[in-house]
Amino acid sequence: MMNRRQLLGAGAAGATLVSSKAWGQTMNMGLPEAAVMDSALTQSPTRPTIEAVEGDRVRIYVTNRLPEHTTVHWHGLILPSGMDGVGGLSHPGIPPGKTFVYEFDLTKSGTFMYHPHGDEMVQMAMGMMGMFVVHPKDPDFMRVDRDFLIMLNAFDIDPGTYIPRIMTMTDFNLWTWNSRIFPDIDPLVVNQGDKVRVRVGNLTMTNHPIHMHGYDFKVTCTDGGWVPESAQWPEVSIDIPVGAMRAYEFVADNLGDWAIHCHKSHHTMNAMGHDVPTFIGVDKKQLTQKMRSFQPDYMPMGTAGMGDMAKMSMPLPDNTIPMMNGWGPHGPIEMGGMFSVVKVRDGIDADDYSDPGWYENPPGEQAYEWTGELPEFASNNSPKTILTPKPTQKG
Repeated sequence: MMNRRQLLGAGAAGATLVSSKAWGQTMNMGLPEAAVMDSALTQSPTRPTIEAVEGDRVRIYVTNRLPEHTTVHWHGLILPSGMDGVGGLSHPGIPPGKTFVYEFDLTKSGTFMYHPHGDEMVQMAMGMMGMFVVHPKDPDFMRVDRDFLIMLNAFDIDPGTYIPRIMTMTDFNLWTWNSRIFPDIDPLVVNQGDKVRVRVGNLTMTNHPIHMHGYDFKVTCTDGGWVPESAQWPEVSIDIPVGAMRAYEFVADNLGDWAIHCHKSHHTMNAMGHDVPTFIGVDKKQLTQKMRSFQPDYMPMGTAGMGDMAKMSMPLPDNTIPMMNGWGPHGPIEMGGMFSVVKVRDGIDADDYSDPGWYENPPGEQAYEWTGELPEFASNNSPKTILTPKPTQKG
């Protein structure tokens, strides 16, 4: 069932209730299940990933079970104006309880998105969005061994609540991949030597520089189309603009567990509070004594940084997850939000996407504690550039 066209399915925790329960508590429901190929891997609450083949003519039935009108815009696809899904411009909005049909030819392959174009602020804030993958008609064109898909979306959900704040413009506190947050995003499992593609679509309100450790890669596709080989460019981080998609490829030569994440540090945090004061260097001893006189379980934090939060276990409100989370083979990973791990191993079967566990570093290939005297380090106290002299040969 799983093959090179398989897409990344991410396990869920803190954000699992965002779309389903949020809409349920407002007596609303999301878009109905769309037509999906058997090989597509999608997990609720992310909307279904639609897959088809270049040249196909698709007919998509959209039944509106919301209490207000909606539409579906097919972001990046080339189609007739009346099928474009902009309410009031392309066609009338789909009234509650009614079914509309979208029908068009897939004129090119690539990675596209879909989302409402009616009351976008509310409906997209509730998570109504998905990906649309059109595979090349020639199966040998841009062929890869592993194909992963990540949809970037974000929510603003106060701790202890379930319904996203729809008026938020940029100050979100849950940054997600496929509506999931670390540590409950599945790893990207790859066999050594595989040619791998990662497709990343962004329907948040800001850009995301996606950085992958251990590799450089080539950008091979945008939502405008495939990049010719002569024009592909190398990166170790690729910025995904708002409303855009970028795909990159690499050959998985380097064994190990390699982080992949958004390089905006607040986007690798969960339930991020933005009004917390900085207490680094503050002596909280007297304050702690006073606080514990009426709150015995009070724990002072932040005087040396925020890393200690990753080791603590404390009661949390419903539908809330710690700001930093996840444990690795050597301790807390201290990440959240838009973070996962690319796991490259030897001997992974073509249809095996199961987590192989943590990588064991070979002897001599792991950082270690130094207990001896520190050597004298080369330094330059002059503003002039000093070039290292070339070695001389004797004899």
